[in-house]
Amino acid sequence: MAKFTWHTCAVPEGLPVRQVYGFLFAPDGRVLIRVDGGKHSLPGGRPEPGESAYVDILRRETYEEVTLDIAEPHYLGYQCVDDGHSPYAQVRMAAEISGVHPPEPDPDNGRTYLRLLVHPGKAGDLLNWGETGHQQAAAAANAAIAVLGLPHEGLPDTGYL
Repeated sequence: MAKFTWHTCAVPEGLPVRQVYGFLFAPDGRVLIRVDGGKHSLPGGRPEPGESAYVDILRRETYEEVTLDIAEPHYLGYQCVDDGHSPYAQVRMAAEISGVHPPEPDPDNGRTYLRLLVHPGKAGDLLNWGETGHQQAAAAANAAIAVLGLPHEGLPDTGYL
């Protein structure tokens, strides 16, 4: 069984990055959750050949999956996945949503995802990633306030974008 650990430092040299996901915040402080059927996740995905800048990967994946533009992403950290054979990193970033376009099918699989906005305190539960998921959501909520300057009190109710 794989072991997951959350780290707020840079990804160590030699540890491959297999995923870049983003906690994307609306200007009102709510975070976007990508909904596919009954499954909740964050926008993001795998680096394509030749891609190495986390910012570029997140921007591309965000537009492909949820047709949103984002402001400059902030690096939060990475989750190390140790499967006992070849550990790898899953990078997490936070960014403010800067543009909203009509939903379109993801070019990778043809599915159109729902875009749910929720209070950052609910993200960890919806993602259902265990303790490391709650740690990631807390880091994102803190960055939304401290780095992105977004509100954290009196947030609107959950709703779709």
